[in-house]
Amino acid sequence: MDTGEILHRVRRLEIRARHLVENVFAGQSESVFKGRGIEFADVRPYVAGDEVRDIDWNVTARLGQPYVKRFVEERELTVVLVVDVSGSLEFGSKDRSKRELVAELGALLAFAGLRNSARVGLVLFTDRLELYVPPRRGRSQVLRVVRELITHPVEGSGTDWHAGLEFANRVLRRHAVVFVLSDFLAPVDGKLFRITAKRHDLINLWIEDPRESELPAVGWVEFEDLESGRTRRVNTLDKRTREGFRVARFEAKERARNLLRQSGADPVMLSTAQSYLPPLLRYFSERSRRR
Repeated sequence: MDTGEILHRVRRLEIRARHLVENVFAGQSESVFKGRGIEFADVRPYVAGDEVRDIDWNVTARLGQPYVKRFVEERELTVVLVVDVSGSLEFGSKDRSKRELVAELGALLAFAGLRNSARVGLVLFTDRLELYVPPRRGRSQVLRVVRELITHPVEGSGTDWHAGLEFANRVLRRHAVVFVLSDFLAPVDGKLFRITAKRHDLINLWIEDPRESELPAVGWVEFEDLESGRTRRVNTLDKRTREGFRVARFEAKERARNLLRQSGADPVMLSTAQSYLPPLLRYFSERSRRR
């Protein structure tokens, strides 16, 4: 893309994202971007009515009477987008590819972070770390994040969760709201996701395309794995082939979803074939009620 087209796409995403943040998501996004919203300050003596779970047992044992931890709101909220840009994200059977949907979602989340005075950062990864944009505040930072989501050249093709999540855990010294945007086609590393969910407020956005779950009956088709480059000719008119594909994909999807649930961060399912607004709004609303 030339400079003019890049600026046009960035501007178009900015307009749409700002409209959604200001008019559609409004106050609901605040419940997401506050995260835990607290950090440890000090301890004080326990008084009737305090939460038992806030008791600092080490201090209590040392001083011989109950003390509770006191928390204050974090002054610096950090939002980091950890984005899978591997080859499989280039696929799309509808009007847009998964990577185009990821760019729009990333723009929405970045501008929502801007609205909530958060520092916004970006990690792009494939089977290697592709790009790290350290978290900062301001509109220029958000526009850079959007631009990188659209234009950053990718060197790798596969998917390595450690290149994205482990790197984010290493560089983020304080609590952050971490959004993982991926199609989750690569096997999920449950341990790594559990570690991330303990350190940060982890939110998984699962991007899928309907053609990844079922094969159409259209005859012989040559398929290419966008990450490995391997090809295979398949007779899609064969019912056993179509059923075998459907079952294998369903089982792989359920394994990944179960591992993510066990980590404490059940994914939000989003499709290239449908609007992402209803599932995101439901998620924001449910999260707001829980808090």
